[in-house]
Amino acid sequence: MANDKVSYLVFDVESVSDGSLISQVRYPEDKLDGPEAIERYRRELMEERGTDFVPYTYHLPISVVIAKVAADFRVLDIVVLDEPEYRPHVITENFWRGWQLYNHPTLVSFNGRSFDLPLLELSAFRFGLSLPEWFNDEARSWEQSRNRYNLSAHLDLQEILCNHGATRFNGGLNLAASVLAKPGKMDTQGHMVQDLYDAGKLVEINDYCRCDVLDTYFVFLRTRVLTGRLTLDREQEIIAETKEWLIECADQSPAYSAYLDHWGDWLNPWAEQAADQPDAAQAQ
Repeated sequence: MANDKVSYLVFDVESVSDGSLISQVRYPEDKLDGPEAIERYRRELMEERGTDFVPYTYHLPISVVIAKVAADFRVLDIVVLDEPEYRPHVITENFWRGWQLYNHPTLVSFNGRSFDLPLLELSAFRFGLSLPEWFNDEARSWEQSRNRYNLSAHLDLQEILCNHGATRFNGGLNLAASVLAKPGKMDTQGHMVQDLYDAGKLVEINDYCRCDVLDTYFVFLRTRVLTGRLTLDREQEIIAETKEWLIECADQSPAYSAYLDHWGDWLNPWAEQAADQPDAAQAQ
């Protein structure tokens, strides 16, 4: 069916530090192995900045989950790239080749402008991939894919909610999802990914990434209501349909079962107000 065409790719990326690169760039004289270099750098960052999160320029993608979404905003599928090997170079190539294969659908992220896309662009640079359709710098400025205000190329939901950086969106995806009664952050959070990876828990990382994509998708739907692309009633119908789809797919991944266990239904104040008010005709 024509309306089953993939129009949006709602995605999330999880990544880990490249210890060899950190050792080579930051500690060339100390001959540190990868884990030692990562540990030293994280300790230094904690002392200097109060966070041990290594900048994305030293990262490799080890999980990318994508929800393929139709023009009418229904989820068509959710895929984990290069499962179960999770090879950074294959993940990167699959992401960009998929975008090309589906004829450049709109990429949808939460804070992807600051982290996810720069990481995937840098990974393409690292692995020798050519992306002329993405780096279309000969096009008119507002039509270039990487233009911050080209929302047909990349829709960063955080930028929508904070007017492209005019304000600071404190709380991130967790807050935006929680406003809609969706799970948000559960047992795993972003700062835990490196330690999970070191413990060999790649499946758990990808389950976490699946849940972030689901949160991002539901936030995406509400922004479509906000901008007038979708009615509130239709959004609620799509959410109910998506929940049924997750129930059907629950045996495919523990992530779906966990997400459903923490599921909440958004309370519609307009419906509650209508229910509390007697019918006008009856009141007369």
